[in-house]
Amino acid sequence: MNIKKNRHSVFDLSYHLVVVTKYRHKCINENVMNDLKDIAKNIFENSWDCEIIEIDWEEDHLHILFSAPPQVQLSKLVNNFKTVSSRLIRKKYLDYLSKYFWKPCFWWASYGIFSTGWATLEVVKKYVQNQNSPSWISSSGTNSSSPKS
Repeated sequence: MNIKKNRHSVFDLSYHLVVVTKYRHKCINENVMNDLKDIAKNIFENSWDCEIIEIDWEEDHLHILFSAPPQVQLSKLVNNFKTVSSRLIRKKYLDYLSKYFWKPCFWWASYGIFSTGWATLEVVKKYVQNQNSPSWISSSGTNSSSPKS
């Protein structure tokens, strides 16, 4: 347990965010991911006073495990991240992304956000870390250790 405090509360709130590329196009590569990590760190930590615990990806989606103070409105944080990251990634990788998207988009409109109370933080952290690891994928090509994001 990592209890934090601010002026009016003590808390230990952590979340697992999953955002998916539009049409689940497999367009997140190493370069795009490095920029997404920088963007996420800037938005989550500098703008929203959150702490990124872990971040990892597959070609068509991104996982961010983070803690947040209770005053953070999660929907606004996610909307801010998706809007800013989409704009910056599309601007930098315009030529690369043009073969995937014909409209100015990057993320699917919906997202998944889960509190980590259902499992210890270490279990969720290991799950996020192993998103791009072949050891988590069964011979059938599906992720048999966890629900598909």
